[in-house]
Amino acid sequence: MSYLDDIKNSGQKANPFFCLMGIQPKTYGEGRACLEMTVRPDMTNGEGWLQGGMYTSLVDEAMALAIYTLLDDGQMIATISSTTTFLRGVRAGEIVLAEAWVVRKGRQIIFTEGRVCSADGKNELARCSASFIVR
Repeated sequence: MSYLDDIKNSGQKANPFFCLMGIQPKTYGEGRACLEMTVRPDMTNGEGWLQGGMYTSLVDEAMALAIYTLLDDGQMIATISSTTTFLRGVRAGEIVLAEAWVVRKGRQIIFTEGRVCSADGKNELARCSASFIVR
């Protein structure tokens, strides 16, 4: 069974990191993906804002899911570079979305972009670009 089959059949339970972070897959297909997460108090930094690594981790998972919609059976990926720009903070209790899309898929390297935004999609919180190697 493929990772996409696992997501379709089990949702969040297909990915242990999704369970740890409370991430829910919303939509995915054709090189795009959207994930949802509610910010918990234990995800915030000392000033009460969502810790920056959480943004990056969430959008990395969305980019990976977007890529998996384009891979052949048996292919796997790993992140090789990632840059995140933080635009706004959020606090515990807020729901955030990570939207991601494939920019270019080569035979060995795949380039992606993504963003984290408020639940209504109006406030962009972070932008990310990343590259992945296909194994």
